[in-house]
Amino acid sequence: MLRKLYPLCTSSSIFQKIGLVRCRSSGNILMRSRDDLINCERIIVKLGSAVVTRENGDGLALGRLASVIEQISELHYQGKQVILVSSGAVAFGRQRLINQLLMGQSVRQTLRDINKHQLVINPRACAGAGQSGLMSLYEAMFAQYGIPCAQVLITKPDFTKPDSRRLLRSTLSDLLTMNIVPILNENDVVTNESESKYGRINLNDNDSFAAALSVELDVELLILLSNVDGIFTAPPDEPNSRLIETFNPQSMMEVKFGGKSSVGRGGMSTKCAAAMWAVENQVSVVIANGMTSGSTIKDIMAGKKVGTFFSLESSDGPSVETQAHMARLGGRALAALPADKRAKIITNLSELLIKESNSILNANTLDLEAAKGSLSSHNIARLKLTQDKLKTLSDGLRLIAQSAHSTTDQVLRRTRIAKDMILELKTVPIGVLLVIFESRPDALPQVAALSIASGNGLMLKGGKEAWHTNNTLFSLVQRALEEYCPPTAIQLINTREEVADLLKMNQFIDLIIPRGSSQLVKSIQDAAGSIPVMGHAEGICHLYVDKDCDIQKARRIVVDSKCDYPAACNAMETLLIHRSHLDSRVFQKIIEDLKQNSVKINVGPRLAMLLPVSPQPVESFSTEFGSLECNVEVVDSLQDAVQHIHTYGSGHTDVIVTEDEAAAKLFTSSVDSACVFHNCSSRFSDGYRFGLGAEVGISTSRIHARGPVGIQGLLTTKWILSGDGQRPTRGEEEDVAEGAV
Repeated sequence: MLRKLYPLCTSSSIFQKIGLVRCRSSGNILMRSRDDLINCERIIVKLGSAVVTRENGDGLALGRLASVIEQISELHYQGKQVILVSSGAVAFGRQRLINQLLMGQSVRQTLRDINKHQLVINPRACAGAGQSGLMSLYEAMFAQYGIPCAQVLITKPDFTKPDSRRLLRSTLSDLLTMNIVPILNENDVVTNESESKYGRINLNDNDSFAAALSVELDVELLILLSNVDGIFTAPPDEPNSRLIETFNPQSMMEVKFGGKSSVGRGGMSTKCAAAMWAVENQVSVVIANGMTSGSTIKDIMAGKKVGTFFSLESSDGPSVETQAHMARLGGRALAALPADKRAKIITNLSELLIKESNSILNANTLDLEAAKGSLSSHNIARLKLTQDKLKTLSDGLRLIAQSAHSTTDQVLRRTRIAKDMILELKTVPIGVLLVIFESRPDALPQVAALSIASGNGLMLKGGKEAWHTNNTLFSLVQRALEEYCPPTAIQLINTREEVADLLKMNQFIDLIIPRGSSQLVKSIQDAAGSIPVMGHAEGICHLYVDKDCDIQKARRIVVDSKCDYPAACNAMETLLIHRSHLDSRVFQKIIEDLKQNSVKINVGPRLAMLLPVSPQPVESFSTEFGSLECNVEVVDSLQDAVQHIHTYGSGHTDVIVTEDEAAAKLFTSSVDSACVFHNCSSRFSDGYRFGLGAEVGISTSRIHARGPVGIQGLLTTKWILSGDGQRPTRGEEEDVAEGAV
């Protein structure tokens, strides 16, 4: 995805006005969202005094430090360059000096029960006593992971003198190149309050030092760990104070800061100022709570919604919760529309796909250019749109429009309960759908049309690799809706963190449909909580060539199932051949056909034992290749084939090629998959081919919907009972239905 390259300096910046902005020609690109933080290679982790020290201010919080060091070590072994900026020398030194003073007291003084917190000790003396001990502790902790570290003490003059900055950059670059973790701290021994001010930024606290270092060293991510969950609109203990999850320049207007930290020299105001300055200089920043012994740093790197993420982007749009609420209200308005108007919306969308095809393809070209080198060939194939694809897509939408007349408000059953009492079972929309799809932007108008036809509100999340295409297609959906219905019935979200929020909103989201890799589907299923998830984790489709097959049919079906569109989830991944064909032309011809189509063939272990010369047999039959590659294995019987499918299949689509009708019937009744075919390509497992117009996905579950899911799979039912003042009978006789009307 092409990220927006923000200007390094802006004339409106308050930091320019105070002379602190240092415009630089860095190669860094500011991360647009939390999703991109995983790509950061050079990171500064700053530990605030409250994180490093115990709650009483004396000594170090060893458990928290151990957790931080473990997480930094994991990043180190992932190839990340991590710099640690640590407070804590003063607190550690204070503890040592107090103990020293108490040991030097007379017995009489000791018995006086002196309150050691009332002892006044020069902070610079504490820093001198604490620096060596703090560094020894870090060395011991990092040594547990086999990682060397080095201490670097810095002062304000190091940033005001060009030669000092150059030497600092050189030293730290050398340490990072040698895989040494630099541990930096302001040299509190020589700190002078009179030289702490630099414009409006206080360089005497480690937050500003960390921000300055991040700019000097071309750091991509600065993590400021404190004792609060992030930036709040007011001190966290005040009523109605709320966490600001994404902080931008406009956010400063709504924040009321509290006082300074009780153990450090900074506060949230200095953290905010330092963070915004770093962001304006192309360094991404997250402020989060480092007081827990959990996985804060790892969660930040994984893009999870932890702490406050700083951005230059305006947050003019609604929150994801507001979007979901609008989808609920808009979906109800959509469901109330007459069927002919919903059909007209879909017809208009199908026409817009053709009318605006040039705009769509231009946007798609931007995505394809951005994806070069980062996506596999089969994902590029899914991402790419053509005029032919748009024409097929438009035709499919017209079929959906025709189906819209027989979706909602259909009476499935009508029963007379008693005299003048009629009970009806009617079709109704499910409510609000959350559909998550990867790579394939053509899924957006398909899913939108199915939601419109079924009267459902919709939240869409496409892959970031199709950002331009998805936004262009979404604008067409909005245009098609606005004549008859609030466009807010269908919403588009763009980040994983928004999806994470939606997975918790069971008050708005009624069904989640993930479309994509098995990893995506499984992650959504694990995180969805109480919201139902419909989909399939993998498309491991089998094709069995029976002993009584027609060789020409078998050849055509095998080649089409594998080669027509190998990236599709309904493409053949394993070919099973009856043992009797090994010495016949059937086996030889099919293998030749696959090789002529550049298919890489992986030989199964049983087949490998029967061939005179064979490569290393495949280790797993549970792989969805999504490319011109497949497994080939031999089986002794139809029952053997069925057993293989049940062992390694995903319940998606499986095929038999045979002229024996009894064998075909046995196969189709025995194989426990959503789609089972006889003498036809697995590629027919598709909503469009089934006459559904399109599909919202393919379900391999057994509840609600199975196989390609079209409009009917997006409907549920409700009972409507009409009477004339009746009440249930109380006594010996019970009300019972008299029968269907």
